[in-house]
Amino acid sequence: MTECALIIPARMASTRFPGKPLHLLAGKPMIQWVHEAAVAAGLTDRIIVAAPDPEILEICESFGAEAVLTRADHPSGTDRLAEVAAKVEARVYVNLQGDEPLIDPANIRACAEPLLADPSIQMGSLYAECPAEAEDNPAVVKVVLDRAGYALYFSRHAIPFPRSPRQGPLWRHLGIYAFRRDTLLAFAGWKPTPLEQTENLEQLRFLENGVRIRMSRGSADSPGVDTPEQATEADRLLRMRLG
Repeated sequence: MTECALIIPARMASTRFPGKPLHLLAGKPMIQWVHEAAVAAGLTDRIIVAAPDPEILEICESFGAEAVLTRADHPSGTDRLAEVAAKVEARVYVNLQGDEPLIDPANIRACAEPLLADPSIQMGSLYAECPAEAEDNPAVVKVVLDRAGYALYFSRHAIPFPRSPRQGPLWRHLGIYAFRRDTLLAFAGWKPTPLEQTENLEQLRFLENGVRIRMSRGSADSPGVDTPEQATEADRLLRMRLG
């Protein structure tokens, strides 16, 4: 059994940005930048792109990445990950979204390391300080933590609500996850939960089913790409990195 498998779910049918994984950024398809960041993290040699589109697999094969064809009807990237986990055995799985071409490899390590070090931890993710201008933005998900570093709740609202002055920073959630195999496979069998459906946040399904999520501090300096406008900015930043 592999100690750690890093899975990159991707699909062509993005509502806001169709064909996003193959969009060229600084001369390379977006999915290749994500794969290179996964390699740079140095966690594992088992890095798999999971996609329902043969054209994504073809591109991945052209730059030497392992890729598997998945079902097209998955409601989320986590469900796509679970399909791969049912066939590829590992102790820990990291879910790295295919639209994160700027991700810091240190964030990938920070997400996985608690599970690799402590077998009692079932799931992990990341948080960072939320900038003031994003406080009321529902697209920026917030998280509150307990004293042991586990997530108490995730919300699109600015939590905790400052009825009195806040006693610490407002935290934003960074959407990268690590899972134990049993936890990931269980998720695929659970029905969507009330809080998940209300907030439209699938990580709440884990909390509502009693799974504790260990949060680690990460860097929020590597935004994902959801729109063509964000892809233009990512292209600029990647070209700057290349000099």
